[in-house]
Amino acid sequence: MTKPVGKPDAGKPHVRFDERGEETERATSASPRLSSTLLQRGKSDAADAEAICEAASRPKLRKNFVPVKSPEQQGTQMLTRVRAQFISRRTQLANSIRGYAAEFGFTAPKGLSRLPQLLIDIKADATVPHLAIDLIEALAAELARVDDQLVTLDKKLTQIHRSNEMSRRLATIPGIGPIGATLLSIKVVDARGFKSARNFAAWLGLTPKNHSTAGKNRLGVITRAGDGMLRTVLVAGATAVIADVRRRGSRSWPWLTDIITRKPPKLVAIALANKLARIAWKLMVTGERYRAASAVPIPSPT
Repeated sequence: MTKPVGKPDAGKPHVRFDERGEETERATSASPRLSSTLLQRGKSDAADAEAICEAASRPKLRKNFVPVKSPEQQGTQMLTRVRAQFISRRTQLANSIRGYAAEFGFTAPKGLSRLPQLLIDIKADATVPHLAIDLIEALAAELARVDDQLVTLDKKLTQIHRSNEMSRRLATIPGIGPIGATLLSIKVVDARGFKSARNFAAWLGLTPKNHSTAGKNRLGVITRAGDGMLRTVLVAGATAVIADVRRRGSRSWPWLTDIITRKPPKLVAIALANKLARIAWKLMVTGERYRAASAVPIPSPT
């Protein structure tokens, strides 16, 4: 018999099994912030448990519960986090090589593709100490190893994308691409858990903070709530779409062309990322395929 168990969302199993392999407990996970608001004065294990039970029993808070993930979903989400760590490590190593090279008067243009020529210039200079060259070569070897790991992880991510029907549909949205589509299909366990497309965009932190009072609406900066990796991918994709519109003058979204001329670039990128998130939610819920505005038939007047 399965019994529900309330727990704060953490890196622990969501389901427990008995010795026979039968499911005995299924955890209902909620954000720690929900239980912390109900915590009485004086922190203790008993007070924490009471606050968790109080949060799990409130119907209005159920919309904020974390969906239960299968072991396969947890494994694929682990892939995205490990990939992000390797990307951060690659950036760190590249910056270290540039910084140490600058101490000896060597600079290179932006981009990882410029580093090989920088390393060649350092080795060819007789004024650079041999110890410095050895250390920079050690950093370059570590950078090459991280690059190889990223290639392997990207191949695994591509395999997941090709085997996932939802990911293939989401990749047809401009600015989403294979990586964004795979992340959406992995991290969004149940899109129907969101009441509307705006709720989904708010979950990603792409809506402004609301600090209204006395009948006056005051909207601030975006909340930056939810999954930072998904939000970063959507904003990066939106930035690429904006650059393409400016370069080629695409007319698929007339409202985007209009807002580009009136608003700052970063604000336009956030607005477009919000739009992309809403389109993605619609496709995930309905199972439809993306259709460009030009492909949508316009009804003839009667």
